[in-house]
Amino acid sequence: MISLKTNRFPALVSLPMLGTLAILAGLGSSDARDVSLPETVTIEAGSFQYRSSGEYLEGGHAVDAPMAEVTFDRPFEIMKYQVTVGDYERCVAQAVCEPRLNQGLDAANLPVTGVSHADATTYAKWFERQTGRSWRLPTDEEWAYAAGGRFVDDAVNADRDPENPAARWLAMYQKFADLETGADPVLKPAGAYGTNERGVFDMSGNVWEWTDSCYRRSRIEPDGSETLIANNCGVRIAAGQHRSYVTFFIQDAKGGGCMVGAAPDYLGFRLVAGTPVGPIRRLLNNLGWHQRS
Repeated sequence: MISLKTNRFPALVSLPMLGTLAILAGLGSSDARDVSLPETVTIEAGSFQYRSSGEYLEGGHAVDAPMAEVTFDRPFEIMKYQVTVGDYERCVAQAVCEPRLNQGLDAANLPVTGVSHADATTYAKWFERQTGRSWRLPTDEEWAYAAGGRFVDDAVNADRDPENPAARWLAMYQKFADLETGADPVLKPAGAYGTNERGVFDMSGNVWEWTDSCYRRSRIEPDGSETLIANNCGVRIAAGQHRSYVTFFIQDAKGGGCMVGAAPDYLGFRLVAGTPVGPIRRLLNNLGWHQRS
């Protein structure tokens, strides 16, 4: 006997019974679904030079994050396009996802915006139940690798000035302002910003995309080593024309909650695909159980 706990009921279920229920879940579950698997792009295994995320201090002063080599030992699949309004509204219609900001004002083929990190995570869990395949937000490293040449290095390259610590902040805002010069504030349909060399569309357009990476604060020691000071998962990285650090429940960073740098124009997301969900997990999903990260 094993103990099976869900958010609906606790029960003792024998292994044979669990297998039977799993078969029934596959045959008679709510898999008459109105969603289809989205187009994805396979990002091949490989290495790249990555500007670490978060805030780095050296001698008590903020400096550019160091470069690091990141290696992906195996390929991963990422959505070719961002999740759209129409996609997200199906989750809202089933009373699973929370309504986005400005609900009903955007066309179905526009990228969904006005969603928080929490909203995006809820959608990923719902989408897993709809498609029978696991889905999650990408890490910042995965997003940067998938973005390829569209990834913008957010180094400020400002000389450290202990006498004027505000100089670096001014240089940062100037860099972000230059990046956004001529930016179009109007949302555009999926694909409007074109594809990168990996075949992924709309990277670094005017929609910033939630990642699952947490805000980190580190110190660079005199010997060049790094010491982690804080890892704050109440703040997540939104990647786009530059990286932003936004509180997980914020749906519009311009309205507050952005920790550092210029606020993103819009907050949206795309997902990374995992493996097909097995019968036991599908059963648990249908019973209302969610895997906790």
